[in-house]
Amino acid sequence: MSKKIIVIGSGFGGLGAAVRLAARGYEVEIFEKRDKPGGRAYVYEQDGFKFDGGPTIITAPFMFDDLWALAGAKREEYVEFVECNPYYRIFDHQGRKFDYNGNEAFIIEEIRKRSPDDIEGYKQFIASTKPIFEKGFVELADKPFLTVWDMLKVAPDLIKMQSYLSVYQYASKFVKDDFLRRCFSFHPLLIGGNPFDSPSIYAMIHYLERRWGVHYAMGGTGALVAAMVRLFGELGGKIHLNTEIAEIMIDEKSRKTTGIRLKDGAVHKADAIVSNADVAFTYRNLIPAQYRRKYTDRKVESLKYSMSLFVIYVGTKRRYLDTELAHHNIIL
Repeated sequence: MSKKIIVIGSGFGGLGAAVRLAARGYEVEIFEKRDKPGGRAYVYEQDGFKFDGGPTIITAPFMFDDLWALAGAKREEYVEFVECNPYYRIFDHQGRKFDYNGNEAFIIEEIRKRSPDDIEGYKQFIASTKPIFEKGFVELADKPFLTVWDMLKVAPDLIKMQSYLSVYQYASKFVKDDFLRRCFSFHPLLIGGNPFDSPSIYAMIHYLERRWGVHYAMGGTGALVAAMVRLFGELGGKIHLNTEIAEIMIDEKSRKTTGIRLKDGAVHKADAIVSNADVAFTYRNLIPAQYRRKYTDRKVESLKYSMSLFVIYVGTKRRYLDTELAHHNIIL
């Protein structure tokens, strides 16, 4: 009999983990407290409009392709990705636009319109992002930094990549125009970071985008969620909606998880638990305090968290094909 694994939460992380485990032969069930899967990629619907609550662009499409391949399927048969051009349209406070894509010659012409003296600096900046990508993404992206020793082992590499500089400071070494500096350092904002204090290792996103492009899932983020749910179901997985978890149950002697208890008191046994809920929420609300020697309530409360967002969704009666707006617009 295969081992049973319960995944808490149906965001991209939860769905991805569930698909990988199911593809390896485990019996997998997802428990989601909301009425639809998606987590932060939840789709809000009102008055005939649909609003993607999650990320609207995909910068590493190969990761989804790898996920489908692991399950013996092809991603393009489930959901279509289309490369955006431009990747971003960035406006300054005067309304002047700067289009950004993966074509170096095109971007150089965009820079020439605004600050010709920064062309050579931009070339040097882009060239410098490749080794940062190769070290920071290829070699270190899957390494857990859970202890001081973990950090010390890679300290020489981090120093070499000048990770002591913020992304904005790093871009400023090469580019003098302040608007262009912001254009080349805003990426941490997409993951809740601050360009003025996020380490320069995030400059690798420039290389990542140039290598694989910036894509849109046709039908919106919700279409990608639906495709992953379909794949998971075809692998024999089950999703329980409207089921809020009260506790991750832990055996007192072995100190291993034995299952979950729902808010309604129902118990579901499992050999292992994967939580895709927020880390702080999982520790504070789902794991009993006596089993958290390191991550006590005080420890969790003292951690530094990324920025929150205030998001406004607007439904309109017209399409804006005749305006200066692109797919992804940013005002800096």
